[in-house]
Amino acid sequence: MSTIAHAPENTGGGSAPEPQPAVKPGASNRSDQAGRPGPFRRLLRSNGALVIAALAVLVLAVISTFVGVADVTPATLMRQVAGGDTAGLQESFHLLSVSRFPRTISVVLAGMAMAVAGLIMQQMARNKFVEPSTVGTVESASLGLLTVTVLVPSAPLLGKMGVAAVFAVGGTALFLAVLQKIPLRNALLVPLVGIMLGNVIAAITTFFAYRFNLLQTLNTWMIGDFSGVIKGRYELLWLVAALTLIGYIAADRFTVAGMGQDVSTTLGVNYKRIMALGMTIVALISAVVVVTIGSIPFLGLVVPNIVSLMIGDNMRRSVPWVGVFGAGFVLVCDIVGRVIRYPFEIPVGTVVAVVGAAIFLAMLLRKRARS
Repeated sequence: MSTIAHAPENTGGGSAPEPQPAVKPGASNRSDQAGRPGPFRRLLRSNGALVIAALAVLVLAVISTFVGVADVTPATLMRQVAGGDTAGLQESFHLLSVSRFPRTISVVLAGMAMAVAGLIMQQMARNKFVEPSTVGTVESASLGLLTVTVLVPSAPLLGKMGVAAVFAVGGTALFLAVLQKIPLRNALLVPLVGIMLGNVIAAITTFFAYRFNLLQTLNTWMIGDFSGVIKGRYELLWLVAALTLIGYIAADRFTVAGMGQDVSTTLGVNYKRIMALGMTIVALISAVVVVTIGSIPFLGLVVPNIVSLMIGDNMRRSVPWVGVFGAGFVLVCDIVGRVIRYPFEIPVGTVVAVVGAAIFLAMLLRKRARS
């Protein structure tokens, strides 16, 4: 049904007011005519919305803690307390402290850190279609982990993480160097170059894993799985929380570095130092997660893009949202992986890969349609 707009009568004797341009329905949710963010984005940018999102993640964490084969639920604990079942209560708390709490904490830390690492990677590459698992960073960390496993099998976990981080830095630097050498006229070619580079590194890793009879071990590194996380095997993930905090503190500098070397130098930012800091953060996060959990693909790609659509591209404002959204996304995927074939469990890396790949394809098709 068409709508006819009637001009107001000119009762004052002067010239009639000029007609105002029509506003499309729903435009106020994005931005007004002055370029200011719309009501929806202003609501999301408020601290209250972030607190509500964090509380929602906390609820998901509580649900995740009490999902499992063993019958340890709030109702079970209340029955044990009311019935005076001291032995059962001690067994339940032992299970929670040794397995359930470490698993939930590791899910939150890994999801938060990998999402922020993807955001930093996108700033460094100046492309929204890259993340550690699509540029060879994760594959390079796996190659480093395989190298130290073959050469120094008895190396401590911290030593393996260090070697994996060095290889991850090298893989990330190689990707960025390749981007500078290839004239890329289309933004969609950047992730394709990264995927090709990652496949080459993965092929080399698979070859040596086959030669040294470590293919099964390699598969455990390449598929993110929290089922083996217990007390004493997840504490290294607290390091990624500190790295995420560093990424938040340096967010403005990463934003400037994302504008290019010339602009960064003009604004007084040491471009090479900031790029080195970004590569180190991404490499260390990838190495710690691969060593402790395994690879979680597409997480650092999907979450920053969704947050960008919600609140914009301001990195300092985006980092807390990316961290919260990344933790919640992995929590949901982990819960789905545990209940979809209960009492069996699907690795969270598989669930995230399926969902993330679908969202990634949707973003590619959306980008192509807009082009």
